[in-house]
Amino acid sequence: QVQLVESGGGLVQAGGSLKLSCAASGRTLSAYTMGWFRQAPGKAREFVASVHWGTGNRYYADSVKGRFTVSRDIVKNTVYLQMNSLKPEDTAAYYCAAKLGSNWSGPYDYFGQGTQVTVSS
Repeated sequence: QVQLVESGGGLVQAGGSLKLSCAASGRTLSAYTMGWFRQAPGKAREFVASVHWGTGNRYYADSVKGRFTVSRDIVKNTVYLQMNSLKPEDTAAYYCAAKLGSNWSGPYDYFGQGTQVTVSS
């Protein structure tokens, strides 16, 4: 089992920044891909970004490319999502996720409880 706990959400004005954190525990993560997803009210959950714990390889959804940065701190066992130039359409609950393997796509095995991000116009 992998336990994931997100933090760092909040209310921010359009154009502002937020940094989300995801503390991971329970397994050695070197073979895992860590992902960030989001879900807005009435919409399906969508992929945002991922980073492979061992290699550091990253992948981003087109909607956030150039604005969001995903990273991991191996010592702290924490994954981050730095979000800049936020837009109202970024408003959603953001979830940290983990899956075994290096493929960023496909189903993820573990999800955190989520943290709310609200961007006001």
